[in-house]
Amino acid sequence: MSKVAADPGHSAWYVERFRSMARQGEDIVGEARLVDAMVARGSRILDAGCGPGRIGGALARAGHDVVGVDVDPTLIEAAREDHPGPQWLVGDLAELDLPAQGITGSFDAIVCAGNVMPFLAPSTRREVLRRLRAHLSRGGRAAIGFGADRDYGFSEFLDDAAAADLQPDLLLSTWDLRPFAEDSNFLVALLR
Repeated sequence: MSKVAADPGHSAWYVERFRSMARQGEDIVGEARLVDAMVARGSRILDAGCGPGRIGGALARAGHDVVGVDVDPTLIEAAREDHPGPQWLVGDLAELDLPAQGITGSFDAIVCAGNVMPFLAPSTRREVLRRLRAHLSRGGRAAIGFGADRDYGFSEFLDDAAAADLQPDLLLSTWDLRPFAEDSNFLVALLR
């Protein structure tokens, strides 16, 4: 929310950016296709840092039971408006406790796209990963992606993930399955 405090129009701009891209027919749900391929039809999926719901909405349309959480009420309002069906909640991922909100059961997959991890306060990153892990079912996987230019090194992220008991299954350099390499400027980590 520090970004919103610095620029009060940021959330509205962000919502309109993806609405405009969708109107123009641009592909804005590649992350959802990867997650959909990871799970069986009808899986429970948590969209962590869901923003205006583009990924969770696509996963719900593909037949999954989706819960989306974002700290920004403006983005959650847009998700509810543009993608009815999933349960969209305002919440801080560093305090994520869905059972306390009446949402019981674990998730088959968690998706955390859109550079969510580097936008978190550095002091909360491990806690967020720990809380995501606590919501993941046995055998479930998390798909987390972000860019290298975001002041959160990939090796630091993987250390934080390991501290949260999340181990890499596969590291990619894009959401369209390109292999990760030493010089990759983006990371998609599939963690178990």
